[in-house]
Amino acid sequence: MKESILIVDFGSQVTKLIARRVRELGVFSQILPFNEISKKALLKHNTKGIIFSGGPKSVNEKNSPRVSSIIYKQNIPILGICYGLQLIANEFGGKVMLSNEREFGKANIILKKSSILTENVFSLKEKKQVWMSHSDKILKIPKGFEGLASSENCEFAIIQNIKKQIFGVQFHPEVVHTIGGTEILKNFVRTICNCKSQWNMNI
Repeated sequence: MKESILIVDFGSQVTKLIARRVRELGVFSQILPFNEISKKALLKHNTKGIIFSGGPKSVNEKNSPRVSSIIYKQNIPILGICYGLQLIANEFGGKVMLSNEREFGKANIILKKSSILTENVFSLKEKKQVWMSHSDKILKIPKGFEGLASSENCEFAIIQNIKKQIFGVQFHPEVVHTIGGTEILKNFVRTICNCKSQWNMNI
């Protein structure tokens, strides 16, 4: 059975673009709605990594979309994008609140600490252009996580928990406006998830 990356869809307009970027790396990807995630689904699709998409909701809304906690107990690496990052922070005890200044469009982030996720993409203290689209931001990261990068209005633009193999980015690496975004996804898919290039999207 071929390896796959599972994209959990929280309603982002560019969820399909995440899946395409993964497939362009030679790794099969599938999209499932957040409410269809189960241990059985993870096993069925030979899931080697999970990516949480962005979404239009706030994690602080009463009926905001969430996934079963079972997903965090499978020892499968997870990458959260935008809403996905905020959901991870919220689920593990961090604090997410409405930002006074919404970030939408191009922004610069600065890497404070090196990571396997940003290897050969960002240099320490170097400004890098990314594409933001969020009104909430993380005020406090959960215990066991560390902040890796920040923007002018967002202290935690990249976070990670190496022990749990959980990563999150506030920006959108799947869009062309994020410089090095494809390389970030490649680091997650090929290095962190250890997926091989075994699939041709042209077939």
